[in-house]
Amino acid sequence: MASNRHLGRIIALQTLFEQDFRRAVNDASFDITDVLKRNINRYQATVDDTDFIDRLVRGVVEHEEDLDTLLQPIAPEWPMAQIARMDRVILHMGAYELVYAKDIPPKVVINEAVELAKAFGSENSSKFINGVLGTVLRNQEEAKGESPKTPKKAKTS
Repeated sequence: MASNRHLGRIIALQTLFEQDFRRAVNDASFDITDVLKRNINRYQATVDDTDFIDRLVRGVVEHEEDLDTLLQPIAPEWPMAQIARMDRVILHMGAYELVYAKDIPPKVVINEAVELAKAFGSENSSKFINGVLGTVLRNQEEAKGESPKTPKKAKTS
């Protein structure tokens, strides 16, 4: 199931990337439902958790403004419109899962986003994605009154 969800995130990424691109070129014929269906059908032999993909894509679309509002203060030197399209879509997906998908462990969400960034982003995308989503997680934990779960630094002798 885990690897199936990884493929599901790739399909969601393709769908949301196409949406972002076609919106940027004012393509009025774009229909997210049709594109999502086409992308899922392309992998129908290997993907079975299509509900996960549908929830992820529709959730990101529905909460896009809120996600931008959440993400912008974390990387203020990079307005959302200036972040590379692929990185922006991965950030939206990761932030959506961290905030709204309570059934997925946060470390899994961040790891998956980093892996997508390594596979589809630029050379520094994975570090950027990891840093931003790590901050989203810490901010959420602090807002809940939890102590942030940050890895302990190894002692050096």
